[in-house]
This record gives sequence, structure tokens and C-alpha cells, in this order.
Amino acid sequence: MAENRASAYGEGVPCWVDAQLPDVEAGKRFYGELFGWTFEDRPEVSGGSVWARQEGEPVAALARKTDGRLPTVWTVYFATPDAEALADRIWAAGGQVVTAPTPVAELGTAALVTDPEGAVFGLWEPGGHPGFGRRHEPGTFAWAELYAREVEVANTFYGDLFHDALFGPDARPDFGRAAVSDVFPAEMPPHFLVHFGVEDCDAALGTVSRLGGRIWAPVFETSYGRVAVVTDNQGASFAVLERPKQSD
Repeated sequence: MAENRASAYGEGVPCWVDAQLPDVEAGKRFYGELFGWTFEDRPEVSGGSVWARQEGEPVAALARKTDGRLPTVWTVYFATPDAEALADRIWAAGGQVVTAPTPVAELGTAALVTDPEGAVFGLWEPGGHPGFGRRHEPGTFAWAELYAREVEVANTFYGDLFHDALFGPDARPDFGRAAVSDVFPAEMPPHFLVHFGVEDCDAALGTVSRLGGRIWAPVFETSYGRVAVVTDNQGASFAVLERPKQSD
């Protein structure tokens, strides 16, 4: 499903993802083969990054880590019309502001924040770049799952923060919450896991392994489809999601 690029994502809707990688060229080879992405250099972004495209539309970014001590990680960004105001609300609700809202060329304004348990996520206030050009289809963003220590605490925090996106009359949320221990060891810190759509989970796992990635959690069933958790060949974790087939 191609998105209308002119339409803005409502506040609290996942609208972009990026990966911070030690080697962007290696990332292009891995994700290009896994998802069929093509890539476009975006030199105007500080530090340089590349946009991944699916059918010509932007679906993700790969960026080079500027500090080797930083994690190799996928980050999900939630849309907002006012990143400063949302960052203030997050702070007031017990979260932290890791990186204050900062303009990204003419594309928009980005910030990194955490929830009260320390899970990191991004904020995106669009300028020239509204976010995903395609989503909810193979090779594009399909879901964001927060693995939390206290799911009810997370539900309260995000339910207050993004009420309309999660519970409004037109809400079609693609953001879930679950206990860390459901999939990961209990000592794993709370974190977001970005899910990308695939036609066939088992086939995707074969490709991940062949490309040097690792399978963290083999295929398991969820309310939103068949999921497997993997890492790429540089250690960034993500999930592949096979949606239920629609009956005729």
C-alpha cells in the first residue's frame, strides 16, 4: 500500500525508522538483498546517511555511527507536529530527553527520548520529509513492539502521550506493548523492536542466516502475525513479520 506523501502522520503514529551502523555499505548489501531495497545518498543530513527506497518511495535510513561506543540499533520515530512540546510532555511524565529537538536540514526536526523505563525512541516533526512513503507491506515497516518490564506502566505512559493514535475513533495502531520476558531474557533492558514485513518468515530467516545475520528468536505466533527476531550482520536487532493471509 503506497502512502499519500502529502498526508501527515498523526501524533504518536510511527512514521520513520533508522539504523545506526558501523558500516553503512555493509548495511546496504545486507538489507538490499533481504528486502530488495535500493539506496539514495542524503549528504545534507549531518554525518551523512542513505535512504532506503522500496518501489521508489522512502522506507528507512541507514546512518554511520559517529561514536563506536553507541549501540548498533534500529530506532523508531513517532510523528508529532511539535517536537519541543512533546519532549516537554515526555519529561513531565517521567521520561528523559536524550537529544533535544534538532533540525535535520530542511527535512524536519528530530529528537531522541526515553520512556520512564529507559526504552529509547525518536520524535519526528516533519518539514520536507513526512516519513514513510510506503509501509505495511513486504520490505517496509510493519509494526513496532515495545518490550517493557512493567507493561501497565508502559500502557499508561504511552496511552496518555499518544491517546488519539492508540485509542482514538480512527486509530489503527501499529505499536504494541509486551513484557521483556515474553521473548527476551529477563535482564534485557526495555527497548523497541522494529518489525519489517515479509511474505514468508521462514524464507526470510534463511536469507538472514546466509547474509551473516543471526536468529535470536525463531518464528512465533502473535496477535498481529508470525514473527521472528533477528540481528543483522553488524548486530542491529529487528523482527520480520508475516501477516496472516487474507481469505478471498
